[in-house]
Amino acid sequence: MAHAKTSYVCLSCRVSYKQPYDRTRQRVCPSCAEPMIHAGSAFAAPRQRDVAAWRTLTALFNAGVGFHKSCCGGPGYRPRTLCEVRERMTHARRSGEPVAKALTRRDIP
Repeated sequence: MAHAKTSYVCLSCRVSYKQPYDRTRQRVCPSCAEPMIHAGSAFAAPRQRDVAAWRTLTALFNAGVGFHKSCCGGPGYRPRTLCEVRERMTHARRSGEPVAKALTRRDIP
């Protein structure tokens, strides 16, 4: 039986590759040889030329937010625009809530 594949992302090259998951192996980008980020099996990469979407993903990955499936529900809510990221970061700063948790909130109180 083949192992399920998961996505690995290089933010500087704005590329993603699906490869079998192996926690002991560090993946490197074939273009720039930088370490790749394990994005999760529910990750769908935006177009390479969509710079705003990649900036949004950079904020999510730097905060430790991934796109891993949780049982049947998928990864849950993730902001899609820089405006949504800014709103949630502001909420986290003002309320003291952890940034990763604030970024995954559907609605801001």
